[in-house]
Amino acid sequence: MTEFQKQFKEVEELLQFEEYNQVTKRVIDFTLDTENIEFYAKTNQYLNWLDGNEKNDTGRKEKLQTLLNELYHFLDKKETRPHETIIEVENLEKRYNSNFALGPINLAINTGEIIGLVGENGNGKTTLLRSLCGELNPTSGTIKYHFDYEDGYDLKTKLVYIPQRTDTWRGSMYENLEFTASCYGYLPEENNLVIDLIITRLGLRKSRNHNWSGLSSGYKMRFELARMLLRKPKILLIDEPLANLDILAQQTVLDDFRNIANSPFRPIAIVLSSQQLYEVEKTSNQVVFLKQGTQKNLNAENDIAKHCIIEFESTQSLSDLKSAFTVINIISLEQNGGTYIATFPENISIHDFMKAIINQSIAISYMRNISNSTRRFFVN
Repeated sequence: MTEFQKQFKEVEELLQFEEYNQVTKRVIDFTLDTENIEFYAKTNQYLNWLDGNEKNDTGRKEKLQTLLNELYHFLDKKETRPHETIIEVENLEKRYNSNFALGPINLAINTGEIIGLVGENGNGKTTLLRSLCGELNPTSGTIKYHFDYEDGYDLKTKLVYIPQRTDTWRGSMYENLEFTASCYGYLPEENNLVIDLIITRLGLRKSRNHNWSGLSSGYKMRFELARMLLRKPKILLIDEPLANLDILAQQTVLDDFRNIANSPFRPIAIVLSSQQLYEVEKTSNQVVFLKQGTQKNLNAENDIAKHCIIEFESTQSLSDLKSAFTVINIISLEQNGGTYIATFPENISIHDFMKAIINQSIAISYMRNISNSTRRFFVN
């Protein structure tokens, strides 16, 4: 089974369970994969119909199934693109006149993958993103781009950087997207069709005529993403895209990123920085932790946890907890407010921890095994 066939089967299952919003997003993804104006028009016809028929579940299911069948027959014959390394970073360092220095950084960035950059503020995440996109020149080391580009302008077209704070723009969002599309090679007859697909895909359809002041911070980020996707980039570099989003919106945006990156026909790489450790870890293929500019990779052999590390919350005292966990040979227990980080020998498991809290009658309100999470890098 090909990657496309696997993804298509997942979408058909979503349709069977009547997850219409998710299916619509994936239909738009498949439509963009066709790079065919006839399919652009067909899917837009469905979206225009949907504007006045959101509660017509029977009609939605029938029309979505028809679109999916047509898309399958077209795309199943189309050649897929394998994932490949498009950027290699070797011993990159960026030093400032202050005491801070980033690096050395070693990193391979592949299409179809998401790389999460995590770490406390001021530890080099934005510096690394700006170095990757060519805004900053490294003090030493190399960045190798494994794709063709004519000059610095062309490079920055294919390496799109979305900062946390975007520039103010004038006019409506839709007018700005029309201008962007006209600058990047779309035919006049497909310009608006593609824009309508992308803004619907990113949840912007009802805000299409809003201006800058009419959008929330989260919607401004989505607009920037729509504008950059129109440029057909090789890689997206996004600084704190989850800031100012609630937890449900964070998960939606990360799911969108995963599907956008992993297109069988148009795979791109996404590198994003975030403070939302667990959400990013669930989505990313690689996680890079930066502390004082130094790199730690979550799955690197040298950084694999040698202990069992449990994060939990309890109202009991530090001394009572230490005493209770002696039965499973606790090594250390650190407290931060009502949150504790307990370190045990490698042979101790989360099941042993759970048995101990039950047998010792320890009241806890939350727990998580962070032995293989970047959260453990924040402990010391």
